Amino acid sequence: MKITYQGVAGAYSHIAAKEIFPDSEYIACETFEQAAKLVEDNNADYAVIPVENSNAGRVTDVHFLLPKTGLHIVGEYFLRVEHQLLGLPDTDIEKINIVSSHPQALAQCSEFLTQHNILTEAKIDTAKSCQEIINNKDPNRAAIASKLAAKIYGLKILASNIENSNNNTTRFLIMSRNTQIPHDDDSLFITSCIFNTKSIPAALYKALGGFATNGINIVKLESYLENDKFLSARFYIEFESHPDRQSFKNAFAELNFFADKIHILGTYKSCKKRYER
Repeated sequence: MKITYQGVAGAYSHIAAKEIFPDSEYIACETFEQAAKLVEDNNADYAVIPVENSNAGRVTDVHFLLPKTGLHIVGEYFLRVEHQLLGLPDTDIEKINIVSSHPQALAQCSEFLTQHNILTEAKIDTAKSCQEIINNKDPNRAAIASKLAAKIYGLKILASNIENSNNNTTRFLIMSRNTQIPHDDDSLFITSCIFNTKSIPAALYKALGGFATNGINIVKLESYLENDKFLSARFYIEFESHPDRQSFKNAFAELNFFADKIHILGTYKSCKKRYER
């Protein structure tokens, strides 16, 4: 199979793709949009896209990305992210005064960087920063990236596991051209969708009331504006249920009454790591 991801070899998205789809062909892309487009055009099978981090928050605006592509969410995966400070083979940590990486990685390692008085420089990708360290050959510069990136680019690990939290985890969504709703086998399922509320008082409260009365747990709810309009909010929601269940149908009947433009993005089994503490 062909799996797309944003970044270059050694990026955390590359690592996630390898763990989810072992022994596949992995296609590096400059942007999330390019990764999705290859799947949409039938030039790849799946895209693996990071959406949020336990320490630094949102990574990708999936509610903007998915409706444009027509792709479907068919799975989720939680990757434990361990950041390494990487430098040239002949340098050491005392020489480092500036570090480059993706803004998310820099945020996830902020305590270590502050403690060592290291300045930061944001880049498009963690592993891409490693390429620049090799090209610039500056012993005073380092990158924050993975152990795989250190191995690929021949960099020295100056400090290991420098992330703020010892449970630093990034959630990835697996995206496909086709809907792949699994059979309801009483497992825990997540359904993701987006909708507009009608412009009436308490519309959101009433739209979500069906989830409460039918015992459906909402695990994520975000509002955002669409098309530069401030008239009414659009919502991205994730909840624990499967379309074949009567409780799901009851909740959606009420949602349909108080909401517009409901777009189900996918139903998929929840990753076991979601509930680990």
